[in-house]
Amino acid sequence: MTTNTVAQGRKKTNAFAPLLMDVAVPIGSYYLFKSAFGMSTFAALAWSSVGPAVRTVWSVVKERKANGLAGLILVVNVVGLLLSFVAGDPRLMLAKDSAVSSTVGIGILVSVWLGRPMMTAGLKPFLVKGKADREAAWERLLSGGSVRSAAFLRAERVYSVVWGVVLLAECVVRLVGAYTVPVDTMVWLGSVVMVVAIGTGVVVSGGLAAGPMVGMIGAETGAETGAEGTAEGGGEREVEGHGRGQGMPALVAAK
Repeated sequence: MTTNTVAQGRKKTNAFAPLLMDVAVPIGSYYLFKSAFGMSTFAALAWSSVGPAVRTVWSVVKERKANGLAGLILVVNVVGLLLSFVAGDPRLMLAKDSAVSSTVGIGILVSVWLGRPMMTAGLKPFLVKGKADREAAWERLLSGGSVRSAAFLRAERVYSVVWGVVLLAECVVRLVGAYTVPVDTMVWLGSVVMVVAIGTGVVVSGGLAAGPMVGMIGAETGAETGAEGTAEGGGEREVEGHGRGQGMPALVAAK
Protein backbone atom coordinates (compact mmCIF):
# COMPACT_ATOMS: atom_id res chain seq x y z
CA MET A 1 0.00 0.00 0.00
CA THR A 2 1.50 3.33 -1.06
CA THR A 3 1.63 6.54 0.91
CA ASN A 4 -0.79 8.18 -1.54
CA THR A 5 -3.31 5.37 -1.05
CA VAL A 6 -3.13 5.73 2.73
CA ALA A 7 -3.48 9.52 2.49
CA GLN A 8 -6.46 9.20 0.17
CA GLY A 9 -8.09 6.73 2.56
CA ARG A 10 -7.63 9.15 5.43
CA LYS A 11 -9.16 12.00 3.39
CA LYS A 12 -12.21 9.84 2.64
CA THR A 13 -12.57 9.00 6.33
CA ASN A 14 -12.27 12.67 7.28
CA ALA A 15 -14.86 13.61 4.66
CA PHE A 16 -17.42 11.22 6.14
CA ALA A 17 -16.53 11.97 9.78
CA PRO A 18 -19.04 14.84 10.28
CA LEU A 19 -21.83 12.74 8.75
CA LEU A 20 -21.00 9.83 11.04
CA MET A 21 -20.75 12.03 14.13
CA ASP A 22 -23.92 14.02 13.48
CA VAL A 23 -26.22 11.29 12.14
CA ALA A 24 -24.91 7.72 12.49
CA VAL A 25 -23.66 7.95 16.08
CA PRO A 26 -26.87 9.44 17.58
CA ILE A 27 -29.12 6.97 15.74
CA GLY A 28 -26.85 4.02 16.51
CA SER A 29 -26.53 4.99 20.17
CA TYR A 30 -30.32 5.19 20.49
CA TYR A 31 -30.75 1.58 19.38
CA LEU A 32 -27.75 0.51 21.47
CA PHE A 33 -29.19 2.07 24.64
CA LYS A 34 -32.67 0.71 23.93
CA SER A 35 -31.81 -2.82 22.79
CA ALA A 36 -28.47 -3.69 24.40
CA PHE A 37 -28.94 -1.83 27.70
CA GLY A 38 -32.69 -2.28 27.96
CA MET A 39 -33.41 1.44 28.46
CA SER A 40 -36.86 2.90 27.93
CA THR A 41 -37.60 4.89 24.78
CA PHE A 42 -37.46 8.11 26.78
CA ALA A 43 -34.09 7.30 28.38
CA ALA A 44 -32.56 6.07 25.10
CA LEU A 45 -33.65 9.25 23.29
CA ALA A 46 -32.34 11.41 26.11
CA TRP A 47 -28.91 9.79 26.23
CA SER A 48 -28.55 9.66 22.43
CA SER A 49 -29.25 13.42 22.38
CA VAL A 50 -26.10 14.19 24.38
CA GLY A 51 -23.79 13.93 21.35
CA PRO A 52 -25.81 16.22 19.06
CA ALA A 53 -26.29 18.68 21.93
CA VAL A 54 -22.54 18.85 22.59
CA ARG A 55 -21.76 19.15 18.88
CA THR A 56 -24.31 21.95 18.45
CA VAL A 57 -23.05 23.96 21.44
CA TRP A 58 -19.40 23.36 20.48
CA SER A 59 -19.92 24.63 16.91
CA VAL A 60 -21.65 27.76 18.20
CA VAL A 61 -18.97 28.52 20.81
CA LYS A 62 -15.86 27.41 18.89
CA GLU A 63 -16.75 28.05 15.23
CA ARG A 64 -19.30 30.83 15.74
CA LYS A 65 -21.84 28.99 13.59
CA ALA A 66 -24.57 26.43 14.13
CA ASN A 67 -24.01 22.80 13.17
CA GLY A 68 -27.07 22.15 11.02
CA LEU A 69 -27.07 18.35 10.99
CA ALA A 70 -26.32 17.99 14.70
CA GLY A 71 -28.95 20.61 15.51
CA LEU A 72 -31.55 18.85 13.36
CA ILE A 73 -30.91 15.47 14.99
CA LEU A 74 -31.17 17.16 18.40
CA VAL A 75 -34.55 18.70 17.46
CA VAL A 76 -35.79 15.34 16.14
CA ASN A 77 -34.79 13.67 19.42
CA VAL A 78 -36.53 16.36 21.46
CA VAL A 79 -39.69 15.87 19.39
CA GLY A 80 -39.36 12.14 19.98
CA LEU A 81 -39.03 12.74 23.73
CA LEU A 82 -42.20 14.84 23.74
CA LEU A 83 -44.08 12.29 21.64
CA SER A 84 -43.03 9.49 24.00
CA PHE A 85 -45.66 10.83 26.41
CA VAL A 86 -48.37 10.25 23.81
CA ALA A 87 -50.31 7.09 24.56
CA GLY A 88 -53.77 5.65 24.28
CA ASP A 89 -55.39 6.07 20.86
CA PRO A 90 -53.69 3.65 18.40
CA ARG A 91 -54.37 6.00 15.49
CA LEU A 92 -52.68 8.83 17.35
CA MET A 93 -49.72 6.52 18.00
CA LEU A 94 -49.46 5.92 14.23
CA ALA A 95 -49.88 9.60 13.44
CA LYS A 96 -47.06 10.65 15.76
CA ASP A 97 -44.53 8.83 13.56
CA SER A 98 -45.18 11.41 10.85
CA ALA A 99 -44.11 14.20 13.21
CA VAL A 100 -40.44 13.22 12.87
CA SER A 101 -40.58 13.36 9.06
CA SER A 102 -42.30 16.73 9.15
CA THR A 103 -39.74 18.08 11.62
CA VAL A 104 -36.84 17.04 9.39
CA GLY A 105 -38.59 18.27 6.23
CA ILE A 106 -39.40 21.69 7.70
CA GLY A 107 -35.87 22.00 9.08
CA ILE A 108 -34.38 21.30 5.63
CA LEU A 109 -36.65 23.81 3.88
CA VAL A 110 -35.91 26.49 6.48
CA SER A 111 -32.18 25.92 6.00
CA VAL A 112 -32.61 26.56 2.25
CA TRP A 113 -34.57 29.73 2.98
CA LEU A 114 -31.74 30.87 5.28
CA GLY A 115 -29.19 30.24 2.51
CA ARG A 116 -27.52 27.27 4.25
CA PRO A 117 -28.98 24.12 2.63
CA MET A 118 -28.76 21.44 5.29
CA MET A 119 -28.43 18.44 2.99
CA THR A 120 -25.17 19.76 1.51
CA ALA A 121 -23.09 18.41 4.40
CA GLY A 122 -24.44 14.92 3.83
CA LEU A 123 -24.05 15.10 0.05
CA LYS A 124 -20.49 16.43 -0.11
CA PRO A 125 -18.59 13.25 0.95
CA PHE A 126 -20.34 11.22 -1.76
CA LEU A 127 -19.46 13.71 -4.51
CA VAL A 128 -15.94 14.65 -3.39
CA LYS A 129 -14.93 11.05 -2.51
CA GLY A 130 -11.98 12.22 -0.43
CA LYS A 131 -10.01 13.40 -3.48
CA ALA A 132 -8.05 16.64 -3.18
CA ASP A 133 -8.80 17.84 -6.72
CA ARG A 134 -12.54 17.24 -6.31
CA GLU A 135 -12.46 18.93 -2.90
CA ALA A 136 -10.81 21.99 -4.45
CA ALA A 137 -13.34 22.00 -7.30
CA TRP A 138 -16.20 21.76 -4.77
CA GLU A 139 -14.88 24.74 -2.80
CA ARG A 140 -14.44 26.86 -5.96
CA LEU A 141 -17.94 26.07 -7.14
CA LEU A 142 -19.47 26.70 -3.73
CA SER A 143 -17.59 29.96 -3.11
CA GLY A 144 -18.60 31.51 -6.43
CA GLY A 145 -15.11 31.34 -7.89
CA SER A 146 -16.14 29.46 -11.03
CA VAL A 147 -18.24 30.24 -14.08
CA ARG A 148 -20.30 27.20 -13.09
CA SER A 149 -20.92 28.44 -9.54
CA ALA A 150 -24.39 29.85 -10.18
CA ALA A 151 -25.66 26.56 -11.61
CA PHE A 152 -23.89 24.59 -8.87
CA LEU A 153 -25.43 26.68 -6.07
CA ARG A 154 -28.85 26.36 -7.69
CA ALA A 155 -28.48 22.57 -7.82
CA GLU A 156 -27.33 22.59 -4.19
CA ARG A 157 -30.55 24.34 -3.16
CA VAL A 158 -32.69 22.07 -5.34
CA TYR A 159 -31.19 18.97 -3.69
CA SER A 160 -32.28 20.11 -0.23
CA VAL A 161 -35.67 21.36 -1.45
CA VAL A 162 -36.44 17.97 -3.02
CA TRP A 163 -35.71 16.13 0.23
CA GLY A 164 -37.65 18.66 2.29
CA VAL A 165 -40.71 18.33 0.06
CA VAL A 166 -40.46 14.52 -0.08
CA LEU A 167 -40.32 14.25 3.73
CA LEU A 168 -43.26 16.60 4.15
CA ALA A 169 -45.23 14.62 1.56
CA GLU A 170 -44.43 11.41 3.46
CA CYS A 171 -45.70 13.07 6.63
CA VAL A 172 -48.99 14.03 4.98
CA VAL A 173 -49.52 10.56 3.48
CA ARG A 174 -48.82 8.79 6.78
CA LEU A 175 -51.00 11.24 8.69
CA VAL A 176 -53.94 10.75 6.33
CA GLY A 177 -53.40 6.99 6.38
CA ALA A 178 -53.35 6.90 10.17
CA TYR A 179 -56.95 8.15 10.28
CA THR A 180 -58.40 6.59 7.11
CA VAL A 181 -56.73 3.17 6.72
CA PRO A 182 -57.38 0.27 9.13
CA VAL A 183 -54.82 0.29 11.95
CA ASP A 184 -53.53 -3.23 11.21
CA THR A 185 -52.91 -2.23 7.59
CA MET A 186 -51.25 1.07 8.43
CA VAL A 187 -48.77 -0.62 10.77
CA TRP A 188 -46.97 -2.19 7.77
CA LEU A 189 -48.08 0.36 5.18
CA GLY A 190 -46.25 3.13 7.06
CA SER A 191 -42.93 1.38 6.41
CA VAL A 192 -43.81 1.00 2.73
CA VAL A 193 -44.59 4.72 2.49
CA MET A 194 -41.23 5.53 4.09
CA VAL A 195 -39.29 3.29 1.67
CA VAL A 196 -41.14 4.74 -1.34
CA ALA A 197 -40.45 8.27 -0.09
CA ILE A 198 -36.73 7.59 0.31
CA GLY A 199 -36.55 5.96 -3.13
CA THR A 200 -38.37 8.91 -4.68
CA GLY A 201 -36.04 11.35 -2.95
CA VAL A 202 -32.95 9.51 -4.20
CA VAL A 203 -34.17 9.34 -7.81
CA VAL A 204 -35.53 12.90 -8.06
CA SER A 205 -32.72 14.63 -6.17
CA GLY A 206 -30.17 12.61 -8.13
CA GLY A 207 -31.66 13.59 -11.48
CA LEU A 208 -32.29 17.24 -10.70
CA ALA A 209 -29.31 18.06 -8.49
CA ALA A 210 -26.72 15.44 -7.49
CA GLY A 211 -26.13 14.22 -11.06
CA PRO A 212 -25.56 17.70 -12.51
CA MET A 213 -23.37 18.58 -9.51
CA VAL A 214 -21.18 15.54 -10.19
CA GLY A 215 -20.83 16.68 -13.81
CA MET A 216 -19.89 20.22 -12.78
CA ILE A 217 -17.29 18.98 -10.31
CA GLY A 218 -15.80 16.75 -13.01
CA ALA A 219 -15.78 19.61 -15.52
CA GLU A 220 -14.21 21.94 -12.96
CA THR A 221 -11.53 19.39 -12.12
CA GLY A 222 -10.80 18.85 -15.82
CA ALA A 223 -10.66 22.59 -16.48
CA GLU A 224 -8.18 23.10 -13.65
CA THR A 225 -6.02 20.22 -14.86
CA GLY A 226 -6.14 21.55 -18.41
CA ALA A 227 -5.18 25.05 -17.27
CA GLU A 228 -2.20 23.68 -15.34
CA GLY A 229 -1.15 21.58 -18.35
CA THR A 230 -1.40 24.59 -20.66
CA ALA A 231 0.67 26.71 -18.29
CA GLU A 232 3.34 24.02 -17.99
CA GLY A 233 3.39 23.44 -21.76
CA GLY A 234 3.70 27.15 -22.40
CA GLY A 235 6.58 27.37 -19.96
CA GLU A 236 8.39 24.50 -21.65
CA ARG A 237 7.92 26.00 -25.11
CA GLU A 238 9.20 29.32 -23.85
CA VAL A 239 12.31 27.68 -22.38
CA GLU A 240 12.91 25.70 -25.57
CA GLY A 241 12.49 28.79 -27.73
CA HIS A 242 14.71 30.80 -25.44
CA GLY A 243 17.37 28.08 -25.63
CA ARG A 244 17.32 28.09 -29.43
CA GLY A 245 17.55 31.87 -29.55
CA GLN A 246 20.56 31.90 -27.25
CA GLY A 247 22.29 29.13 -29.23
CA MET A 248 22.20 30.89 -32.64
CA PRO A 249 24.74 33.70 -31.91
CA ALA A 250 27.20 31.18 -30.50
CA LEU A 251 27.05 29.13 -33.69
CA VAL A 252 27.52 32.27 -35.84
CA ALA A 253 30.51 33.36 -33.72
CA ALA A 254 32.10 29.94 -34.04
CA LYS A 255 31.88 30.20 -37.81
